[in-house]
Amino acid sequence: MLILRSSKSISDRLLEVVRAYRGGTFRAVYTVRLANAVYVLHVFQKKSKSGIETPQSDMQLVRQRLQEAERMAKERK
Repeated sequence: MLILRSSKSISDRLLEVVRAYRGGTFRAVYTVRLANAVYVLHVFQKKSKSGIETPQSDMQLVRQRLQEAERMAKERK
């Protein structure tokens, strides 16, 4: 099953794709609202067996990459 949802815990501009595959859960976090481009910020396999929260280390990496994508989008204008 493929799930698309907003990733508001980081930013209301982010979308998250969640896919269950062969007993694992995989996530891709991306944004679609930057200067005619889609930036894939992070893709990872969720390994936690309990809870649905994304690990803080993954969230921090997405935040850093979002800032970099915003900077790159400004330079493209």
